[in-house]
Amino acid sequence: MTVGAKWDDLTLRLVSGLAMVAVGMGCVALGGIWFHLLVALIVAVMVWELVCLMEPAARIRPVHLGGIAGIAVFAAAELPPGLGLPLLLVPSILGLGFITRGRSVYLAFTALILLAGFGMMALRDDFGFVWMLWLVLVVIVTDVLGYFAGRMLGGPKFWPRVSPKKTWSGTVAGWLGSGLVGAIFAAATEAGIGLVGVSIAAAMASQMGDIAESAIKRRVGAKDSSRLLPGHGGLLDRFDGMLGASVFIVVVGPLTAFPPGLGP
Repeated sequence: MTVGAKWDDLTLRLVSGLAMVAVGMGCVALGGIWFHLLVALIVAVMVWELVCLMEPAARIRPVHLGGIAGIAVFAAAELPPGLGLPLLLVPSILGLGFITRGRSVYLAFTALILLAGFGMMALRDDFGFVWMLWLVLVVIVTDVLGYFAGRMLGGPKFWPRVSPKKTWSGTVAGWLGSGLVGAIFAAATEAGIGLVGVSIAAAMASQMGDIAESAIKRRVGAKDSSRLLPGHGGLLDRFDGMLGASVFIVVVGPLTAFPPGLGP
């Protein structure tokens, strides 16, 4: 591969990526129902993409399952938790009656998508803009440094059978970058140094989400989850890392008194 070929998609990726960041961070800053609506839309599109990947000719149109997922996660965030939480599993269970291939993958990954969406809304609602910004930056830095370090340094592949472009150099660079983000936020807030470890763990979870989505695409022989985003593929391709990181925070947040050092 020539040097030019390594970077021929960079401009398109940067332009569309900056547009996504601008829209996303605008809604994060607004918070409340605007952020909930954005997350619900993202969840709906990701479930639509997942159904299209697993079984394009599903007996119920993929857009219907996507719409149900978006409505479910939005309603779950607006209702009291005890009433809203069951809604997060409705799209997974409902889809089993209409999908004949890859049911286990659909069941697990749809639940992951909705739980991650709910977790992002809860993080913004409960902890505010700063900590949602922290999570976004951890995921972005992990992805960006992984992209550049992998292409510049190369070296052994992380898991070539599933994701042939990912390298160990890019993976480790993502860990280092996320740790730096954690250190900056620890210094700028009253969070303890433990935030560095939480940031690195969130980066690892982000990479696991990326690998899981790559494995699904490899299984069905697809390069991208869709063609919605120029230079990036689909929303699943861009938000797979956020899925892993968000679910990680949902699961371990209560165990670590997140944010570390600021708990009671």
